[in-house]
Amino acid sequence: MPDRAFLGVDIGTSSSKGVLVGPDGAILRTAVRTHDVSRPAPGHVEMDAETWWTELLDITAELTSGLGPGTQVAALGVSGMGPCVLLTDDPGTPLRPAILYGVDTRATAQVEALDAALGRRTVLETCGSALSSQAAGPKIAWVRDHEPDVYARARHLFMPASFLAFRLTGAYVLDHHSASQATPLYDPRAHRWHDRWAGLVAPGLELPELRWPGEAAGVTREAIPGVPAGTPVITGTIDAWSEAVSVDAQNVGDLMLMYGTTMFLVATVAEPLRSETMWGTVGAYPGTHNLAGGMATSGAITSWLRDLTGADYPTLLAEATRSGPGANGLLVLPYFAGERTPVQDPDARGVVAGLTLSHTRGDLYRAALEATAFGVRHNVEAMRDAGATIERVVAVGGGTRGGLWTQIVSDVTGLPQVVPTHTVGASYGAAALAAGLVPETGGRAEVAAWNPPAAAVEPDPDRRARYDELYDLYRDLYPASREVVHALARPRPAHHRRPEGAHP
Repeated sequence: MPDRAFLGVDIGTSSSKGVLVGPDGAILRTAVRTHDVSRPAPGHVEMDAETWWTELLDITAELTSGLGPGTQVAALGVSGMGPCVLLTDDPGTPLRPAILYGVDTRATAQVEALDAALGRRTVLETCGSALSSQAAGPKIAWVRDHEPDVYARARHLFMPASFLAFRLTGAYVLDHHSASQATPLYDPRAHRWHDRWAGLVAPGLELPELRWPGEAAGVTREAIPGVPAGTPVITGTIDAWSEAVSVDAQNVGDLMLMYGTTMFLVATVAEPLRSETMWGTVGAYPGTHNLAGGMATSGAITSWLRDLTGADYPTLLAEATRSGPGANGLLVLPYFAGERTPVQDPDARGVVAGLTLSHTRGDLYRAALEATAFGVRHNVEAMRDAGATIERVVAVGGGTRGGLWTQIVSDVTGLPQVVPTHTVGASYGAAALAAGLVPETGGRAEVAAWNPPAAAVEPDPDRRARYDELYDLYRDLYPASREVVHALARPRPAHHRRPEGAHP
């Protein structure tokens, strides 16, 4: 066991993960804590921020239990889902559950109001992204409009990584990347808060000091399990960007595909790009730029099918493999929680087309995997239309296991994918950023050496013609069903059935 280690913790949608890493990038230990989000109303997705802190403490205790006296955590990295909106009072006590990223679609009216007040095109040109369910600004405005008593006590804005950094160090900081997804509060060209728009959208909030993800937030004010007081802590960032760091996918021309509860795509570009349907952001490292996209569901659908059918993943994967390309005539729109990029429609809904009595759960599972692959292709086309060049695709996340899903994505998109040695995820990237705080690394860990490629997925040209045909149908299915699913998505008054025998 080496005498120096780096610890990374990531707060995800369905679990928190931690990793203890040696100075050469070797994974020494991992830990996981599962949790659920709350859905208190249609379109509302929230989480208790105290869970983030409790799980960080649990994870650090597990990762460091029994370490020899000569081994010490030299630095701590944090990351988490985002962009989220957690409002606290002045001491940093949460005033309500955190409102999650683009899967929470409550702020539609605030998006429309801000577009009218600021100009949709002006926001896009100024901030790099148009306002959507992904933007943090409208969700702050939603709290102000719907929970005025809560907002009146709000003083600080946090996201998962910044909340953990605050609890650990006392520093009220946020990284530039996360701020660039707090549209319209941040100016990505000047790398600072947009004071006028911040005053309009978030009056009374003291916005955090801005730093880069790998910069130190401070040091631990007191010891936590396995981590002594005085340990350096990074500022941290949003999980997808930490994951891109973990696989060295922050170079111009790289595209990271994150196979998780949602599918996330991060393309690194030479210059800032603007797109009505994608998100332009600053990168994890100073001077870098990204064009990003995210689907509202991917692994969430496979989990739903697993729970619905009672079959485990190996069984479903085997049956989906036997189903074959095209899923025996099934086609799915994966908009089970609305859709983010490039559709940007919170009222979109999932559609299963072509069902017959002869279809099996394996066919459904295959069709769900193919649907997410078609969504990836749609996002890639939107990125290229905006000017992004994609030269290398790196696949990460739990969905890379088993091989079928990544193969389908390559077959549908025609893009080869690199699968790295370690697919632990964002916690590994947080540990790598933490390693940059020690003098020996010169400010940045050698992630390419830490995590070299382990495998490659090549597209099968024999399947391309079939998938091209299905992709055309996939693109037709959304406009053909949009009015129907929008009508179904509208809230309906409750109807109470009259008890049998009752008179009018």
